[in-house]
Amino acid sequence: MDIAYIPSPSTGVIHLGPIPLRGYAFCIIIGVFVAVWLGNKRWIARGGKPGTVADIAVWAVPFGLVGGRLYHVITDYQLYFGEGRNWVDAFKIWEGGLGIWGAIALGAVGAWIGCRLRGIPLPAWADALAPGLALAQACGRWGNWFNQELYGRATDLPWAVEISAGPNRDAGTYHPTFLYESLWCIGVAFLVIWADRRFKLGHGRAFALYVAAYCVGRGWIEYMRVDEAHHILGVRLNVWTSIVVFVLAVVYFVLSAKLRPGREEVVEPDASGGEGGKDAKDGKDGKAAVEAKENGKDEAEAKAEVEAADAGPKDSAPALAQGAVKADLRKPGVDAEAPEADRS
Repeated sequence: MDIAYIPSPSTGVIHLGPIPLRGYAFCIIIGVFVAVWLGNKRWIARGGKPGTVADIAVWAVPFGLVGGRLYHVITDYQLYFGEGRNWVDAFKIWEGGLGIWGAIALGAVGAWIGCRLRGIPLPAWADALAPGLALAQACGRWGNWFNQELYGRATDLPWAVEISAGPNRDAGTYHPTFLYESLWCIGVAFLVIWADRRFKLGHGRAFALYVAAYCVGRGWIEYMRVDEAHHILGVRLNVWTSIVVFVLAVVYFVLSAKLRPGREEVVEPDASGGEGGKDAKDGKDGKAAVEAKENGKDEAEAKAEVEAADAGPKDSAPALAQGAVKADLRKPGVDAEAPEADRS
């Protein structure tokens, strides 16, 4: 009896002449672009400068790829260093095998370096990136579909994924756990966006929420998988990892809310400086020159009045007094050195 199912690609790579185009790599690249695009929009909304998220991603992404691969190779070392295996395969990242735990951990190191170089707080940058990172994972999981990996137990459900026979796998229809995780990550992204808008999360709490929510989903999805994995007390290693990371994320969220409530007022100190500050100064000077010409005032005195008007009542008197002194010193017959003689 024929049943409905999700077909798998017959191949995960197509060749454009001598150049191989791999579906797994495309999914990761698309995920990176989505994360940077959304992170940039959120960073600007928080008061940061355009391009900062991408500049730091230049550090975070390579570190994350190395970390993800290292975690996979270390936790599944038998696939590369066991009997009859070739250790060179450990470098073939395009064949699949990236551990999200290692990617986040080492990617955070790269992000920290980038943030230090830009002089911005890492938690604020992580908060801006959090939902985009979840969407990047949602995209990346489809790379597992191209490679026919990360599936669960056999099933005849209409949304089962068809897997063809191959090394370490039998032909059949299985739970598409890669699809479950992709949909879960999309849900996590929307949860973080909603919570961030509703509660004004800051100081790394949006990122902590993303981590905690992802771990909840990864725990039950991991439990459905049937691929080889190390077990501790009968439970898959990644389930234990999800539990530990979930607890750490929740602890950070709670302590951060108590120690540093609210959200950062400034995420990028020089975001309002640079050309903007120069334009504001030029505008004040131009306004002062026009007033001096129209009212027959000294330019220094007119400039002081403009600055006093912008400063408000609190600072207006000192500014006006300073402008009057400058104007008097420029009048004929007034000795500019007189104040110095009076002090002696």
